[in-house]
Amino acid sequence: MKYAYYPGCSLKGTAIDYHTSALALAGRLGIELVEMEDWVCCGASPIHQRNPMMAAGVANLLLSLSGEICPRIAVLCAACYHNMKKAEVEMRHDKKKRNDVERISGIPFNPEVRTTHFLEILEKDLGLDALKGKVVRPLSELKVACYYGCLLSRPPEIAFDDPEQPTIMERVLQTAGAETVTWSHRMECCGASHAVPVTGAVLRLVNDILLSARDAGAEIIACACPLCQANLDMRQAGVFKEFGMAHNIPVVYFTQLLGLACGASGRDVQIDKGMVSAEPLLQFKNLL
Repeated sequence: MKYAYYPGCSLKGTAIDYHTSALALAGRLGIELVEMEDWVCCGASPIHQRNPMMAAGVANLLLSLSGEICPRIAVLCAACYHNMKKAEVEMRHDKKKRNDVERISGIPFNPEVRTTHFLEILEKDLGLDALKGKVVRPLSELKVACYYGCLLSRPPEIAFDDPEQPTIMERVLQTAGAETVTWSHRMECCGASHAVPVTGAVLRLVNDILLSARDAGAEIIACACPLCQANLDMRQAGVFKEFGMAHNIPVVYFTQLLGLACGASGRDVQIDKGMVSAEPLLQFKNLL
């Protein structure tokens, strides 16, 4: 299986462990991710808040870059997926917007292109049976809280699973042997976009999420968003200072856990990159 791959700027910077673990996992599953040439930042949150038409134009540029690689674009970042899929769906169904975007960007929209999240590729394209067949180190007895955050499955028109009760991450990780917990804050916003101007409010949001995961019995949190991962991981020290709550719960990417399950090493998936180390837990579970 071959896909045009859009890493986005986070996966080539602060979330390099997401990028590296995805490639390590894909290689073990026979999924070929061919990075698109000359890609640019999707604009994340600011661009569609300030100028929706420009946001759609940037997304149309990115969609066009799949070129000769493949009309299916694999995306990992929740914000990148949201921006590109939303623009794709709007241009496919709104002729006026498509014409406006094509005029502004100077690039014709290709209706054959599909933006696809890597979770969707694992479940629907590869298939859970095929994934299970590649597991050599089951995530047995590892209690995982799957965190979706506010962007990954919303709005409904771009969702690749139930927009209000998604379970695709649970299904994929359960296939690798993990025990996923049921918890209340799996889709609550972590406030990452407001981390600088309203840090106090964000610390409260992060504390609530971590409390929910801990109370559900989770030992580790799996996520699919670079902003969410960084916020829930690096702000645990601030939560302790502000509220006196020492959570010490590792926050990793689902690709890191699946990579380990499929035989990758800790170095392959850069499992040591988190501020709250996942290594002691994973060593205890014989996963490293």
